[in-house]
Amino acid sequence: MTYLLISLPFVLVAAVVWWTRRHSVPGQCTVTAVVVVTLVALTVIFDNLMIRAGLVGYDPAHHTGLTIGVMPVEDLAYAVVAGVAVPAVWPGKGTRR
Repeated sequence: MTYLLISLPFVLVAAVVWWTRRHSVPGQCTVTAVVVVTLVALTVIFDNLMIRAGLVGYDPAHHTGLTIGVMPVEDLAYAVVAGVAVPAVWPGKGTRR
């Protein structure tokens, strides 16, 4: 099984959750975009550092071969899932009782 196939169900669930909650808070699209861009940028930087340091390795037989530096692009799925799902389920700013 490839890393892409393992990640796909999580990406789909996060997308569905976000789609159903996309209007729950004003500016939800903007917040999600900022979070996803930030997490993806940090993932690219630190995953490349960890892979180059030898802390993490990926079997070439299990990824597509597309890389950013030495990081397989499939590794971005986790950052995208977190960046999409967390803002969707985070409670909006409301009134206190």
